[in-house]
Amino acid sequence: QVQLVESGGGLVQAGGSLRLSCAASGSILKINTMGWYRQGPGKERELVATITSGGTTDYADSEKGRFTISRDNGKNTVSLQMNSLKPEDTAVYYCNARVVTTTLQWYDVWGQGTQVTVSS
Repeated sequence: QVQLVESGGGLVQAGGSLRLSCAASGSILKINTMGWYRQGPGKERELVATITSGGTTDYADSEKGRFTISRDNGKNTVSLQMNSLKPEDTAVYYCNARVVTTTLQWYDVWGQGTQVTVSS
């Protein structure tokens, strides 16, 4: 059983910063790709950023230059540093991981989400 727990969401003024963290736990052999997705009001869930086990990153165009994704493979964590936040960044942010378990099964695992609200 693998679980992801997000933290770090909250209320921030436009132009401010937040740092989100996600911790994976369970019978994990390897985590391939980890990432952050978000779902704003009335929108579908969308990619924010991903990072491979080797450190290769991918960002949505709207986040490039403002957000930075990083991971600590030893701790099975992934973080998202968000700077220059805009009201349109308001959303529930979800952590995602593609996990290989100790029994050599793979899962696409999602966290419960953390709310980010950016006021104008």
